[in-house]
Amino acid sequence: MPGPVTRRSPARRRLRRLQLRLTAAYTLITVVGLACLSWLVIRTDDRARQDAEYDEMRRRASVAASLVYYEDGRIRLDGLHDDEATAGTPQILVLEGRAGADPVTVFRGRAAPFAVPAGPVAAVARAAMADEGPARADARDRSGRPVRLLGVPFHHDATDEVAGAAVAVGDPERGADEHRSLVLSLVVGAGALTALAALTGHVLSGRSMRPAWEALEQQERLLADAAHELRTPVAVMRGSVELAAGAPGGLDAHLPRIRRAAERMSDVVENLLTRGRLEAAVDAVRAEPLRLDQLVEEVCAELPESAPRPRLRLAESVVEADAALVRVAVRNLLDNAVRHGRAAEAPEGDGLLVTVRGPEVAVADRGPGVDPARLPELTERFRSPGGGTGIGLSLVRRVAEAHRGMLAVRARPGGGAEFVLRLAPARPRRGSRGGPHDSLMIGRS
Repeated sequence: MPGPVTRRSPARRRLRRLQLRLTAAYTLITVVGLACLSWLVIRTDDRARQDAEYDEMRRRASVAASLVYYEDGRIRLDGLHDDEATAGTPQILVLEGRAGADPVTVFRGRAAPFAVPAGPVAAVARAAMADEGPARADARDRSGRPVRLLGVPFHHDATDEVAGAAVAVGDPERGADEHRSLVLSLVVGAGALTALAALTGHVLSGRSMRPAWEALEQQERLLADAAHELRTPVAVMRGSVELAAGAPGGLDAHLPRIRRAAERMSDVVENLLTRGRLEAAVDAVRAEPLRLDQLVEEVCAELPESAPRPRLRLAESVVEADAALVRVAVRNLLDNAVRHGRAAEAPEGDGLLVTVRGPEVAVADRGPGVDPARLPELTERFRSPGGGTGIGLSLVRRVAEAHRGMLAVRARPGGGAEFVLRLAPARPRRGSRGGPHDSLMIGRS
């Protein structure tokens, strides 16, 4: 008996690769988005840090420039020594202008963390004096560390002319630790979000591809059922034809066997088409009022001549069902009973019994019997006692479920098993003035 369908088919590998590509695309989009967002955050934080440093430099330089005054024509700096603006960082330098020469440093703040050469400081002071407004520049101190310079001019009290500039020396590394912490947090957070996005993308792509997986599984099951079921009748027909070809005049002896194999193949094809219709939900159940007793009687009359004749107990019954599906289910129940149904010691005429009561069809046999607890196992594909495939009973169960019913099995008094197919009863129709059997389908095909 063939095993389950392999899980490494080319179609499955293609679907798996497609899922991985979708996951990779989702992850890549997330990475690009997070990278752009992180770059904007880092750039914004760096600019905000620079602006805050320049604002502090401008504030200190402006305070220092406002504290410089002239008295009797001489510059006075006594107000700078005790003010907090001239202590700490940024460092404050005051330069006084000289006619025809570079400005001269006349004051240095109490804290002097940077030893900046006189040239860059004088250049910023000249620029501020020339523009009569703040001037900025980047430079390096004597040890090579980068510094920022910002000059603010001050005026002579008597002449109201620009007399010099207060220069603030700032540290570009100020606040760098917080900036680096932010960058590290963004990198770690982006990495975690990328991993989460990859996992989420994999799950979402799997869910979005679930219909494709289900369609592929249905196709593989249908192909497996076809290969499993058709192998036996094809082998019988081929063997019979070869025997007939080798025996002069022996074709007539093998025709019944070939006919039975052809009939079996026809039943298999109809079962496979029915299973494919149920699994694909194509034209789901077309439920219409149906005379169940008449349909069962017709199916029993279609049994091969070599099969035992069942005894019928048919009570008039109307259900709402799909005639084609119910016909297949009843025929599979009969086929199962014929295969396994009559014990050797059972008297003739005490074999198959087919009963219709309300929405139930019961097929009883005199076989070895079935434990009701094994019914779920028997209705699985490729699981059946006595050499069967189990596809027939599995299809009966699917037809019952499609009609909001069920398949059950119970012990038959005196030995054997009785399989019961229960369907949904017909719903009473409002406003119907006709007889009880008006507009009923008999189920002919």
